[in-house]
Amino acid sequence: MNEFDILIVGGGHGGAQAAIALRQAKFAGSIGIITDENELPYERPPLSKEYFSGDKAFERIMIRPAAFWSERDVAMLLGKRVESVEPNAKSVQTSGGDVISYGQLIWATGGSPRRLLCDGGNLNGVHVVRNKSDVDAMLAQLESVDSVVIIGGGYIGLEAAAVLRKFGKQVVVLEAQDRVLARVAGAELSHFYEAEHRAHGVEVRTDVTVESLIGEAGHVCGVKLADGEIISAQMVIVGIGIIPATAPLLSAGASCGNGVDVDEFCRTSLSDIFAIGDCAAHVNSFAGGEIMRVESVQNANDMASAVVKTIMGEQTTYHAVPWFWSNQYDLRLQTIGLSTGYDTALVRGDIASRRFSVIYLKHGKVIALDCVNMTKDYVQGRALVLGGAMIDPAVLIDTSKTLKDILAEHELG
Repeated sequence: MNEFDILIVGGGHGGAQAAIALRQAKFAGSIGIITDENELPYERPPLSKEYFSGDKAFERIMIRPAAFWSERDVAMLLGKRVESVEPNAKSVQTSGGDVISYGQLIWATGGSPRRLLCDGGNLNGVHVVRNKSDVDAMLAQLESVDSVVIIGGGYIGLEAAAVLRKFGKQVVVLEAQDRVLARVAGAELSHFYEAEHRAHGVEVRTDVTVESLIGEAGHVCGVKLADGEIISAQMVIVGIGIIPATAPLLSAGASCGNGVDVDEFCRTSLSDIFAIGDCAAHVNSFAGGEIMRVESVQNANDMASAVVKTIMGEQTTYHAVPWFWSNQYDLRLQTIGLSTGYDTALVRGDIASRRFSVIYLKHGKVIALDCVNMTKDYVQGRALVLGGAMIDPAVLIDTSKTLKDILAEHELG
């Protein structure tokens, strides 16, 4: 079939959720999902966690069983990349030369991992973590690997480090900034995770610059730093962010900056084309109205749901509090809100106990919480973030009271 009422480009969380929500809303038209992968939609966060560690088989991270899509008449066009979009003709052209027409288009392509641009970046044994085939390639080499260097101290890099230590590998994490997680968390959380990884045998090095990768017979064997030091490595994992996959939309005339620009209804500047998920740059009220991309399952799913309601005639703006999570060793980190632009960070609980929360304030208002092994704070902190609560810091860090009780007393007071 070369024509769909709704064509979804991208088979990740956002694309899959859009198709699911359309059928749940009794949308009777034709739906197609086109993806450059050869797999049916699956969860991405477990790739650097449970799937990499072997704790979950691939079947357990599929978003829906294979039969689900055929039973709901959602056509899956696998292994095809959209090369161009023709908004006037309302069609796309794929890498195989197919032309597919649409009534409305949902762009849910996410992004591609940033690669190292230095010498040696393309050597064998240099990996990224974005899809199943990336992790499968690492697993295929892992048995013959003793030492791994991870470039990038974000969540992907740290999660991979935790799994590799479980496998008994020697691991070095290199971060260009002065602390890990510098882009997403406060110093308190960064230093806690640095200490945890070091306690588990990971060498964490910050304020370092990679000059090049060294190879032998086409395979990586070391990482050369700017000061000339060479760190030996039989595998290198690069986790330095993604580049939003928006080139076809940009070429078609869509407004694009850091991603494709969308309005409050997730509409692009092109008629009948929506964009959702990691690639969509939107005004986020939980970041003080900053235009930003949010790379999370929550963002992809909630944007998809908002778009489907709009398509079904119930014009709905996207407004959802962001949340994230990360599993490393026996630590469960849960984040609610965005700490962007915070001016105060409060530690609630005892960091040494490995059960604590960091509460972020901006101009006195609660804007986010990072909760380590503190699920109750995470759940109850949502109301603080949604309400922009302004509560005495000394009260917020009083662990003799739950956040729910603190909020209730505040509202009564």
